[in-house]
Amino acid sequence: MEQPIQNGPITVDIMARAISNGMSRQSKRMSEQEAYDTAFHVLNFFGYGRYVIDNMLEPEDRDAFYMLEDLGILDTEREETTLFDGREWRIHYWLIKPDSVRKLAQNHSTKEEKVLTNESMIYEDLPSDFWKSKV
Repeated sequence: MEQPIQNGPITVDIMARAISNGMSRQSKRMSEQEAYDTAFHVLNFFGYGRYVIDNMLEPEDRDAFYMLEDLGILDTEREETTLFDGREWRIHYWLIKPDSVRKLAQNHSTKEEKVLTNESMIYEDLPSDFWKSKV
């Protein structure tokens, strides 16, 4: 039985569950292993922090971050500063949204159970000999 998610750090397992649940909400599929690998990869950028500077990402990494932004797991911010020579410099950040991650990781499991229960009820009204007949 799965443990309820507490207000602790975002673990790889929690992030993987959030990714998997978020993908299924968008009617997309991702295997548990792919979700785990993505969670592990992304969380390695964050370490114990809440944000990552966009400049350190490779294009493939940035694609994964955009996907997680679409799921509501990450958000972006930018900061502008003036350099000594007068030019404006923009710094883009990726922020992890722990509350959204926890909510997404938790919500889907109960929702999925209800859906499966409703879908399985369709077959309860069929007579037992129905399965013996050939179509």
